[in-house]
This record gives sequence, structure tokens and C-alpha cells, in this order.
Amino acid sequence: MIVYQETKKQFLYDVRLDLIEEKIEEKVRERLHKKTAKNEFVSWMNSMQYMYKVMEDKNIPDDSKIAIEYRIPNSNKRVDFIISGEDDQGRESAIIVELKQWQQLEKVTSKEAIVKTHLQGRFVETTHPSYQAWSYVSMIEDYNEDVRKYKINLKPCAYLHNYRLQENDDLIDSCYEYYIDRAPVFTRGDTLKLARFISKYIKKGNTNVLYHIDQGRIVPSKSLQDSLSSMLKGNKEFNLIDEQKVIFEKALEIVKNKNNDKQVYIIHGGPGTGKTVLAINMLVAILNANQNVMYITKNSAPREVYRKKLTEGKYRKAYVDNLFKGSGCFTESFKDDFDCLIVDEAHRLNEKSGMFQNLGENQIKEIINAAKTSIFFVDDYQIVTTKDIGNTDEIKKWCHFFDAAVYEDTLISQFRCNGSDSYLSWLDNVLEINDEATDDFDFDYDIRICDSPEEVRKLIFEKNKLNNKSRMVAGYCWNWIKEGKNDSRVHDIQIGDFGMSWNLGSSSTWAIDSESVNEIGCIHTCQGLEFDYVGVIIGEDMRYDNGIITDFTKRARTDQSIKGLKGLYKKDKKEALKIADKIIKNTYRTLLTRGQKGCYIYCVDENLRKYLKERLNK
Repeated sequence: MIVYQETKKQFLYDVRLDLIEEKIEEKVRERLHKKTAKNEFVSWMNSMQYMYKVMEDKNIPDDSKIAIEYRIPNSNKRVDFIISGEDDQGRESAIIVELKQWQQLEKVTSKEAIVKTHLQGRFVETTHPSYQAWSYVSMIEDYNEDVRKYKINLKPCAYLHNYRLQENDDLIDSCYEYYIDRAPVFTRGDTLKLARFISKYIKKGNTNVLYHIDQGRIVPSKSLQDSLSSMLKGNKEFNLIDEQKVIFEKALEIVKNKNNDKQVYIIHGGPGTGKTVLAINMLVAILNANQNVMYITKNSAPREVYRKKLTEGKYRKAYVDNLFKGSGCFTESFKDDFDCLIVDEAHRLNEKSGMFQNLGENQIKEIINAAKTSIFFVDDYQIVTTKDIGNTDEIKKWCHFFDAAVYEDTLISQFRCNGSDSYLSWLDNVLEINDEATDDFDFDYDIRICDSPEEVRKLIFEKNKLNNKSRMVAGYCWNWIKEGKNDSRVHDIQIGDFGMSWNLGSSSTWAIDSESVNEIGCIHTCQGLEFDYVGVIIGEDMRYDNGIITDFTKRARTDQSIKGLKGLYKKDKKEALKIADKIIKNTYRTLLTRGQKGCYIYCVDENLRKYLKERLNK
């Protein structure tokens, strides 16, 4: 959807009379049904003045068409500025311009296409402007059938009109060369250079170009389908067996069914039942069926790890980036924007979206609204924060709201904990999560209760030498020291002489990074993922005193998962303790089930240590 579109001549007129920002604001309200934030209005006001100077160039034809704020298919991202027309060969062409008001940045060499700059009052990591422009073009080409059909020549670029380029500037560092070559970056003083770049590809107007971009059918390209299929082919990690295959085929059948306006498939599965492997297979198969589909998680760790696994060694991560999204990307989506949305770890969905939890209404509602078919993978026993709302009842409530056809199945087979359902049952009994769970000890699984955290570390380090598939995790009972978040010498977790850091820089690929065995992960970096062996440190938030006792006051002050509990405790002590007990037990249940072959445990509370040993040797 294009918010504002006019000829170059009309655009210049609107800017000259100071009408442009009001016209854009009016169209945003009319077409996107949203109010414009003050900072966005000011941004238009400033940036359009600079684009006015560029577009004044006589070599850019007056009848070329301008589009402002084009919403990219399959996303809530919007292209800032498009100039369209024909090149000197008569080929339909369009220039995609990413506008930035940045004045400074720093390079980040450890991550692909990432820079640091000031955004919303903070110095944060974000994508390089050239990467951003290039990725927008890639996404349009991958999904817009008309762009491919009419062979529209899309040329991306970035314009940082407030940025004064210095000698050896980080903006144009060689680590960004791949993307700058494909999407040139222009800075303050480059008005004529940008005009020449535009006029090279736009020689005369053509009204069809914007129509094709705006109205083209959203269908994934054959090259995207083939690329993702080849990534999966021959990868044993993604093979389907038993009921995984049955549910996979049922999902494809549901997606192809056009009899219902809305369809929701709820797939239940405990730890290690292969939910994510199944979800990735569904993504590829539905994509190959020419359906507009995405893989969604609230937590970045699973999607980043599996995205990296799929692209490692063969393809640039960015090639399939647009298929993997966070759960907060659908606040502006229209009804049935997508054929299918696959939601992994659905129990982690929140009500509000955005950095400050100030966007949208309800993520479940927004996802079901945005897709003809929604597939939710859910485990009600893995709700680990006060903000998690993705339980089965909540999903069904919104199914009823949309009058959606509901399908439901359960994954049973265990691929973790040596395939032992009895280990999970034993855990549920021992941690007093489920009174009906049996504590029969008949599982072939390497579980040890260690007398020190050093012992856990030694065991994990030894196992990790085999294949880099062993990690240590802990309950969130130690503060994340801000000053040392990128320094392994700063030990967040200190138990006597034992010291280790939380995962450095909050890396979303901590689970597979080669050096991360030297760091300890938390629930947010490992949920939805698995290892061969896992070492678990149970903190002071769980102890034993004639029964399992949980204590949310022992959680770290930097832990956002229990936000709001202290306030609730003052109003309703019983309810607060009930919620906290569920979160803490679910957290440790999740941590203790990350290992396929073994789990090594240390408890800060000596009584809990003794209790677990007794139950293990029962």
C-alpha cells in the first residue's frame, strides 16, 4: 500500500507550499487507520525538504511518479521514498530511497550489516542504511509477482542528509562493502550525486510502475522457494518421523482448504517433541505451494539460531531474513495479508508489542487477523513470564472472536532426554508441577546432581569438546551487570570462588556460537532450543523445606519476567505467589529439559540438592 503518490511536478509543488507533511499525515490516517507520531511528522517535514532539492534537478523528468511511505508486503516496514518511470531502454524502473536523519554512527564488525547510532534517546544497534534499502528491494522482488513479471528494475540507495562524511568514516567501512555496492549511500552535500543516480535510471515517466508495485499479487518467488528447499534437503536435523509427519501433512491440507474464512491449527507439544523442526518444515512446504507464509516467534533466539542453521555456509542470512519475524510485526497488518503464519513457542506471545509495550492490542488477535490460516505451536507448561499470554484458552478465545475453524493435535514422541517421557514425568512430580505425574525412574538419561558449580562446568566443558553442543544455563537470580555485558572477565554469576558471565551482549545465537560455552545462558536465550548436554544452576528462587518452595524476591532486579509481581503482592498476596510459583517452576522445567543426552544440576540451596539426590536414587 502506497500512502502518498504524485508526479514529480506535484510533489515539488506540495513541498514548496509546505503542504507535504499534512498530505502524508492525512493519507496515513485514511489508508493505514493510524495517527502520526509527532517525531514522524517532523521527520517528514525535514526529509522532504532535502528530497525537494534532489528532485529539482532538471534531468529527472517532471512526469516521473513519486511514492512516499510504501508498506512492504509481508511486513510493517515502509519504504520512505520511491521515484519511478522508465530507463533509456524503456524498461520500467524505480529508485528505492531509505531516508535517515542520523548525524553519527559507529561500526560493529562482529555482526553482519549492523551499526550503532542514536535512536529514541539511546545509542543502540540497528541495521546499516544500505543493508536496509537493499533488504527492502529483496523483499519486494521475492514476494511481488508483478515486479518479477514485468521485470521492474528496482535500485536501492540510502540518503543520510544530516550526516557529514569524514575521512575513513565508519559508515563506509569495508565490512559494509557488499551492501553499499548494491545500495549506494549518500550523505550531506550529496544532493547532485543522488540526483545523477536517480536520473541514470529514470529517463521518463510511466504510471504503470507504481501500480505494479502497489497492486502486484503477493506470491513468493521460485528462487526463494528453491533456495530454502535446498537448505533443508539432506539436513538430517530437519527430518520428520512418526506423528510429526502426520501433523505436517494435515497442516498442508488445512492451508490448501479455502472453505473457511479463517482457520487456526493448535499443535500442543512438550519439550523435545520436535515443534520447531516441524514448524520449519511447514514453512518450506507452504512456501513451495506458492503461499505467502512466515515463521514467527516472540523470542528472537529460536528464529535467529534456525535462520543461521539454514543459511550457514551457503547463503547470506539476509536472503531468507524476511521469512523469520518477531510476534510484534503485525500491529498494522490488514485482514488476511498472509496465507499462513506459523507461530512457534506461541506460549510466549504478549498482549502489547514494541520496545515499551505500547503498540498493538493483542498479539494473538493480530496474528489471527493477519492470516487466512494461523498455526500455533504451544506448551502451556512453558509460560515463564508475567507477560506471556499464549495459553490454549486465550488462543481459542480469539478463534471464537474471528469465527475461525479450529483444528487441534498433540505431539507426543520425545526426541530429547533420550526419548524418555518418564524423565519429564519425573520432573513434573519432583518439582510439584503436576500431582498426577508419575515418578517412576526408568529412563536412560545422564542426569547428575553435582556438589558444586565447578563440577557442572567441568562436565559441560568436557562434553562440549565433542561437537560444540553443550551449554550451561541458570535461573535468573543474578543481575546482568551492565558495565560488563561485553566482557567475560566480569562475572555476573558468583557462587563462592565460582564465577561466570551471562551470555555476552545478549547474543541471540548464543546457543551455537563457538565461544559461548564460556558463558551462562538464561531462559530467554535457550527456550525453544536444544543441546546434547545441559548444565543447570538452580538459584535461590527455588529451595526445599518439606516441599518445593519458590521465592520470586530472590530473582535478579534486572529480570523483567516477573515485572508487576511486587505491586500485585501488595494487593493480592495469594494470587501473586500463585503466579510466581508457576513462572519459576515452568522456568526450571524448561531449563532442565534442554539436553538430549544429559543434564547436570547444581542447586544453591543445600536442602534442594539433597532432596533431588534422594529422588534420583529412589
